[in-house]
Amino acid sequence: AAGRRADLGRDRLGVHIGWEIVLLLAVAAVAFLLYRLDPAALRRPALDTLLTSGAAIGLLALGAGLTLRAGVPNLAVGPIALAAALHFAENGDDGLVRAVVPALIVAAAGGLVAAVLVLVLHVPGWLTSLAAAMGVIVYDQLRTAPAPIQRTYDLSDQAFYLFGGFALVAVIGGALGTVQPIRRMIGRMRPVGDPADRRGGQAVLPVVAALVLSSVFAVGAGTLLAARSTAPIVPGTGLEWTGVAFGVALLAGTSAYGRRGGIFGTLLATAGLTLFLDYADRRDFDIALFAVGAAAIGAGLLVTRLVETYGRPLPPTGVDEDWNGAPDTGEWSPAVPETWSSSSATSAQSRSSEQWDLGPWGGGR
Repeated sequence: AAGRRADLGRDRLGVHIGWEIVLLLAVAAVAFLLYRLDPAALRRPALDTLLTSGAAIGLLALGAGLTLRAGVPNLAVGPIALAAALHFAENGDDGLVRAVVPALIVAAAGGLVAAVLVLVLHVPGWLTSLAAAMGVIVYDQLRTAPAPIQRTYDLSDQAFYLFGGFALVAVIGGALGTVQPIRRMIGRMRPVGDPADRRGGQAVLPVVAALVLSSVFAVGAGTLLAARSTAPIVPGTGLEWTGVAFGVALLAGTSAYGRRGGIFGTLLATAGLTLFLDYADRRDFDIALFAVGAAAIGAGLLVTRLVETYGRPLPPTGVDEDWNGAPDTGEWSPAVPETWSSSSATSAQSRSSEQWDLGPWGGGR
């Protein structure tokens, strides 16, 4: 019942607005440091590469945030992105369609299979997607050497459109997530009460859409990362990109519980991390993506506590937050019990008086 009450009413967006102002200031600070280090980094053609990288990281963050809101975190987004990058590197000379479409079909089918398992067995989405991630990692690690990119695509003319498309989807999705009916519809799979209880047919569409779309977004991210790369794609696990994706989603203000999120947070967090990675690369900091993802998730958990503490709907005036205003179910009533009577009370009071008189302070002593 407490979970249902916490999900009712309009969220207080003040905490999200305040946090997004902090993110905006952080983005401005990192951009200033990058410009101070190398002014050409924020001019074309370097800017085109920066925007393409931002669009790729943003797609991963969108997939992570969407599955968090739906209650089925997709931990396979990183391995899927790496698999798409490897596939693109090896098949780029066959044309863009043959290099991308098969990966999109396989990813969508995998997301659908994972959704069916989650819905039919009613098991946690993160555990199902972890199993899927391990299967994709097997595909990623079948290669024993880096895969050189067979053909490079010039994305300089599309960089602004790619990042602009991501920004538009992120802002519209964040705005829709603040609408209570949409938020509750998307989050049907989130546990309330007994987490093993089935959520019914209303949870089917959100779960399927979240897992399929997040997998498709991951393919798009991996394709962009490979297309803008000038070096061979190195096989690995791809889990570092999963960490980055969920770290950005949490830093954006999306609650780890999936109930709450901001409007511009995903856009700002993506921009900030993209600028930081470019700055770190130019300064030769040599920071592992695993470390970046771990730090982002750690900071994002603090943000989750912030938005969960100050983002809850305000209780009605004069009513405490812990008060339960649910109708009487008949299990308890403030009325006098039927077994209690005034005569019994009088008798009890009489016995109490008699016992009091027995004490050493009684008037008869």
